Amino acid sequence: MHIITRARLAAFWEKHPASRTSLLLWYKLTLTARWQSLVDVCRVLPTADSVGNLTVFNIGGNKYRLITLIDYTYQKVFIRSVLTHAEYDKNN
Repeated sequence: MHIITRARLAAFWEKHPASRTSLLLWYKLTLTARWQSLVDVCRVLPTADSVGNLTVFNIGGNKYRLITLIDYTYQKVFIRSVLTHAEYDKNN
């Protein structure tokens, strides 16, 4: 998958250094994936959930939320936002 953009991940882990290892693992797994559906995503990352047209990943043992838009046809993952669990709960 082509991930747009890694810079959002880096900006988040600069503010939340404990998230770096988990976000890099997500990045590496996603970069090599060739997902065709949410079922494929969940085979690799079982904490992924569909929320409307977005896919939300629980990262770092449920400490963080990574909100993405996945275009399976063009093999692109657009990172919409990265939030702490508390920030995510406050907004939803």
